[in-house]
Amino acid sequence: MVIERAIENWPAFDKWNLDYIKEIAGDKMVPLYDDRPVNHEDGFNEPHAKMKMSEYVDLLKAKPTKYRIFLWNVLKEVPQLQKDYNFPDFGLRLKKKLPMLFFGGTDSYTFMHYDIDMSNIFHFHFEGKKECILFAPSETKHLYKVPHSLITHESIDFTNPDFDKWPALKKANGFKTELNHGEVLYMPEGYWHYMEYKTPGFSMSLRSWPKNPINFAEGVYNVFIMRNFDILMRKLQGQKWIDKKNKKAIERTAKILSQ
Repeated sequence: MVIERAIENWPAFDKWNLDYIKEIAGDKMVPLYDDRPVNHEDGFNEPHAKMKMSEYVDLLKAKPTKYRIFLWNVLKEVPQLQKDYNFPDFGLRLKKKLPMLFFGGTDSYTFMHYDIDMSNIFHFHFEGKKECILFAPSETKHLYKVPHSLITHESIDFTNPDFDKWPALKKANGFKTELNHGEVLYMPEGYWHYMEYKTPGFSMSLRSWPKNPINFAEGVYNVFIMRNFDILMRKLQGQKWIDKKNKKAIERTAKILSQ
């Protein structure tokens, strides 16, 4: 669900753009991520590069770039931004200590994934346009989910899927929408999402604990068991572990499709 005109009373609605972020956070060193495949040598959420926010904003405006920022904590990094927004009453109790910012350049994108803690997410977009593709958890069996992880097979292009190579995707029913400045996307707990920046821009996510007890338990499992098990196996087996998981994603989905 996209909520329009929900935050026009926020100071952020008029103030937040890339120039403003550059002005108040230009000296901050920021972690950058691109779309390279997962490698066993990469730590969990370990950045691929770093630069000052001012340099990053200049890069976003100058040319398309694959570099993105994600999970940038507003409270920790730029406390003064808290004055520009509030926590709207959308019927869910929002986590006030976890407002996260996400930035991206033209044509940069995230892999199809769902969030590790299984939260309900309200995704507020600022400046430019962002395309979002979502699938309900019930569609997981058609999405080539990689085991012991939160992503689908990284070779899939969800903007132009090859149905001959990934036939199960033909059975997947999802949603696609475009976010503009000031619009809010609600993503229910456990929903898969792929996001592509059509123009340079950024978003803020506010989260709420999952209401479904099963999803809450899965979030706890993901954070404390699944993630640590995956990190351990990367250390023990290296790239063989990554390759094995990707192969298993194809085999499992093909088996479900054949049934």
